[in-house]
Amino acid sequence: MSYLDDPFRADRPQRCACGAHASDAEHDAAEAAALERTRTDPEALSNRVVETALLRAIFPRDGERRRFLRAVGKNTALAAISQMLPIAALQAMAQERRAPEKKDLSIGFIPITCSTPLIMAEPLNFYRNEGLNVTLVKTAGWALIRDKMLNKEYDAAHMLAPMPLAISMGIGSVAEPMNVATIQNINGQAITLALKHKDKRDPKQWKGMTFAVPFEFSMHNFLLRYYVAEAGGLDPDKDIQIRVTPPPEMVANLRAGNIDGFLGPDPFNQRAVFDEVGFIHILSRELWDGHPCCAFGVRSQWVAQNPATFAALFRAIVGATAMAHDPRHRQVIAKVISPAAFLNQPIPVLEQVLTGRFADGLGNVRNEPTRLDFDPFPWASMATWMLSQMRRWGYIKQEIDYKQVAEKIFLVTDARRRMTEMGASPPKESYKSFKVMGKEFDPSKAEAYARSFRISRLVG
Repeated sequence: MSYLDDPFRADRPQRCACGAHASDAEHDAAEAAALERTRTDPEALSNRVVETALLRAIFPRDGERRRFLRAVGKNTALAAISQMLPIAALQAMAQERRAPEKKDLSIGFIPITCSTPLIMAEPLNFYRNEGLNVTLVKTAGWALIRDKMLNKEYDAAHMLAPMPLAISMGIGSVAEPMNVATIQNINGQAITLALKHKDKRDPKQWKGMTFAVPFEFSMHNFLLRYYVAEAGGLDPDKDIQIRVTPPPEMVANLRAGNIDGFLGPDPFNQRAVFDEVGFIHILSRELWDGHPCCAFGVRSQWVAQNPATFAALFRAIVGATAMAHDPRHRQVIAKVISPAAFLNQPIPVLEQVLTGRFADGLGNVRNEPTRLDFDPFPWASMATWMLSQMRRWGYIKQEIDYKQVAEKIFLVTDARRRMTEMGASPPKESYKSFKVMGKEFDPSKAEAYARSFRISRLVG
């Protein structure tokens, strides 16, 4: 089957496959006209290739494909496959370096080191080199990021990795299809406690304490819950208080005694040490080394409407991420992202976070090169783990198809293709097993994993 043929034709013209034409001849004439448009329209050609590749992957045998298309018709087939796979996003990623449909973009971000690639791409001209004029908008918190994305005030945003999952499923907000194009960072978080709690290093002692996290649908919330339940035997909904607090307000709340600690993003863990109000109890990488935190998030509709812009934005952010990943650049990057327009933090604080050589507030200088790292690949297994924790703690009430949800929202296939075109060597797999606090997570058994915990809100 040629990649220029219509993949949704049930068979060659023995009869009208779609039922929309009075005769085979009329059907063939319409097909020929569509095929000619495909040959002369680069975007239509690219879209046809994507549709063909998807249909051949789902139905590798021609006989099965024909029977399916005869049964349901082209339009129904396309709609059904779109429910399982992000066809519009795949088509957008397949577009070559055409001029961006929209050059002036507004991108929201929270001033934390997780957003380093997205921020540094502006002063270091990664956006400009892709023909984009990006305005970075510092935003107070993730509830506002969510609302501005839903209201279409931002073209894209620095989002917590679980946020597109929750928003797409209509959990905590109106439902709006969102996509994770890349992961912004891995690791880079910590549990920080007030200095008065130096004698409470065992989480079993934390009953009655109050902790801040930056958002309900965040790795911070999920990891804090996991840690106090598994290491401390505490029920996070009954034995401690978890309070949503914007990251820039965490240190002030710790100083004022409003909270006993927080599981939050850097640089605020290091800033608490710098200001002598807290100490770093444990790094998030000690719970799950290589865990995702933040993501480059977009509305699915925006991707479909601006495929070339999306592709250019993807290239800019992945290019900046590759630079941020190289430890040789970290001290320079600290200076680039420190100004008031971006993180508004002392350079020594950022250098400690980015280089991994830091004071922990307990009199030690630690050397942890992977305290924070940058890897853009949006593993589908990361999404399935997040979904398992949303099931565990009652955010998702019913059983779900983890694979379908993960692959529709995390654009792993798109990322692999685009990164390969950029000369990178992304993983060939979309899923991998990993351990969280020593407990193995098999993404093919996510529901069983969600049900395996003694402390849980999961019912049914």
